[in-house]
Amino acid sequence: MLTGLSWLVLEAKYLEPARSFYEETLELACIAERETELAFAAGETDLVIRRPEAVPRGGLHTHYAFSIPDAEYDDWWDRLSAEYDLEEARFGPAKSLYLYDPDGNCVELGQQGVEGPGIDGIFEVVLEVEDLERAESFYAALGFETVDGGDERKRIRMNGPMALELWEPHLGIADARGGVHVDLGFESTEPTAELEAVSDRVRRVDRVDDEEVVVRDPDGHFLTFTT
Repeated sequence: MLTGLSWLVLEAKYLEPARSFYEETLELACIAERETELAFAAGETDLVIRRPEAVPRGGLHTHYAFSIPDAEYDDWWDRLSAEYDLEEARFGPAKSLYLYDPDGNCVELGQQGVEGPGIDGIFEVVLEVEDLERAESFYAALGFETVDGGDERKRIRMNGPMALELWEPHLGIADARGGVHVDLGFESTEPTAELEAVSDRVRRVDRVDDEEVVVRDPDGHFLTFTT
């Protein structure tokens, strides 16, 4: 059973512009620094920025969403709009703003009723896939539940440890135009059970032990199940 999102990895050719954006603009604390990557705390999830020097590399122009307290939304909008050309969307009573990081990732800050202060979690990640039905079946086997399908374009929204959206390639507010595969880490009560659930669907198994399993999904995205 997947119980949480441990990390999301994005690729950046240069770390310092990414550090400035996430540490200064979005006010995330840098909790780990290595020669080839930085890690920032986003609530209980780590956002990792990684240089393309090893595999897995991380997602390119990936769309994902940070949780912010409802009451902070206007303050975030006022501050960020002074420097960025923001876009806004409404989902029922909740509002989200969108901007791009230095590497072209579409970053969403959305009202989620969290405590904060500031960014307090990642509530959505988008994966680009080749075959929606195949990808939906794979993630359903891991316990994600389909809750919505797209009208104007092909997409599927699934709920699990966070909202997972599966998109066909498209251009728009958050482009899905191909890229290096996203690296996601999930907390699990029994990593080997996750492997058993999808063993006939994975593209490849990279590592297996009692505390950590690393696989590649049918589209090549890297998934780690860890205690």
